[in-house]
Amino acid sequence: MVGSADVVVVGGGVVGASAAFRCAQAGLDVVLLERGEPAGGSSGKPVGGVRAQFSGATNVALAARSLAAYHRFTAEMGADVGLRRTGYLFALRTAAHVEAFRRAAVVQHAHGVPSRLLGPAEAARRGVVLRAEALEGAAWSPDDGVARPRAVVAAYLAAATALGARVRRGCALLGAEAIPGGRARLRTTAGDVETPVVVVAAGAWSAGVGRLLGVDLPVRPVRRQIAFAPPAATAALGLPVPPEALPFTIDQTSCAYWHGDGEGGLLLGWADPDQAEGEDVTVDDGWHAGLRAALAEVAPALAGLPLGRGWAGLYEVTPDRDAALGPVRGGLADDGVRVVAATGFSGHGFLMAPAVGEVVRDLVTGRPPVVDVAGLSPDRFGAAAAAVRTEVAIV
Repeated sequence: MVGSADVVVVGGGVVGASAAFRCAQAGLDVVLLERGEPAGGSSGKPVGGVRAQFSGATNVALAARSLAAYHRFTAEMGADVGLRRTGYLFALRTAAHVEAFRRAAVVQHAHGVPSRLLGPAEAARRGVVLRAEALEGAAWSPDDGVARPRAVVAAYLAAATALGARVRRGCALLGAEAIPGGRARLRTTAGDVETPVVVVAAGAWSAGVGRLLGVDLPVRPVRRQIAFAPPAATAALGLPVPPEALPFTIDQTSCAYWHGDGEGGLLLGWADPDQAEGEDVTVDDGWHAGLRAALAEVAPALAGLPLGRGWAGLYEVTPDRDAALGPVRGGLADDGVRVVAATGFSGHGFLMAPAVGEVVRDLVTGRPPVVDVAGLSPDRFGAAAAAVRTEVAIV
């Protein structure tokens, strides 16, 4: 592959695929580099949540715009991505959490999100398996749900390819150098490509890609695992509704979560606070005890479920758990190459990907972004205060 492109996107997950599609749709010559197979990293998760319940205004704007795009996805993209509007329910066990989500709802309502606070009894009724006595309340939005990330990636890349984008599978970035005219020569395992714009959308591997470009992206990989309760065991619970009708439920205190897997069983996860950083994606059951302890408190009917097959992927985590989205300074950028980061979503890349693709397109073409993402600038991490987490609704 010796050639040139208007923009090179590094990373074939859902964010890179969305960015490639939107840039190609804008008439740009696009090359996407994926060192493995598209959706081969964290976008390979079997089922992903889509929601607009966040507390930060920029996160709400990105998520709400993306949620609307997912609702239109089949009509606009011609692909069934398994979207189910199950609703999202945050189970709140403390008065402080209730107040934080009450403030978040004000922000959400300003963006048209139909979220509301529930009392313990209604929360338990909607959550079906929740123990009302454990709750102070809940935050609920009916428009949220789940979809299938692999199907979304496939649809975006098919549409991008139809518009002339070139998707290079099994093509790793090896290095980069600035050349005259504000351009970069990227060395890959398939040859060189020259471009004035590089988009870093490599998820948990973005810091390494950044180093090849001479820029610092403080993104760290952290393993997250999910497990599945089989249909027979789920049926034995005797739930009054099918598993697919359960809301995507998150216990805000422990970050345990669960929802129907679309096949008659349940998908369960937990953000293990002791999980070390690193690229290990081995599936194990060492975290099950922590999950079961959390479930015993808030949803005891689920605590004893047998857990079968599992899946592990990587969150790409920034110091403040918000995305690194926008132009990057340093390295090739100092030589006139435009380097745009679209990474660091800390587990929320899938649900924000449609809007992020539009933002990347706008940044590349010089349009005002559809969402003002100045507050997510990758350069914000130079200040000590940037490491303070402000977003409430992070799992």
